[in-house]
Amino acid sequence: QVQVVESGGGLVQAGGSLRLSCTVSGLTFRLYSMGWFRQAPGNEREGVSYIDVIGSSTKYSDSVKGRFTISRDNAKNTLYLQMNNLKPEDAAMYYCAAAFSGGDWSRPGSYKYWGQGTQVSVLS
Repeated sequence: QVQVVESGGGLVQAGGSLRLSCTVSGLTFRLYSMGWFRQAPGNEREGVSYIDVIGSSTKYSDSVKGRFTISRDNAKNTLYLQMNNLKPEDAAMYYCAAAFSGGDWSRPGSYKYWGQGTQVSVLS
């Protein structure tokens, strides 16, 4: 049984930083590309970032490019998202997406497994 567990969310002032983590069990983590998504109330789930199996290729949405950094530690089966210079519009539930199956990295349907999410709130 695959389990995807996010952590690291919280409340932060605008301009602050948070580091999200995602631990995956039940699949061979190092074989799969991964992604981070977010969803604010009333909005669709949107792709934030993507990383390939060894971390050599990363992608970001235009809204977070230059502020967020995705990384992974295959020895620890863990995915990270370092978020700097947070803005109020970054507030959302953040989801870890496991096992990219191909196609558009920013489309939720391109991933097989999901966590329950971790909430990020940003005070202006």
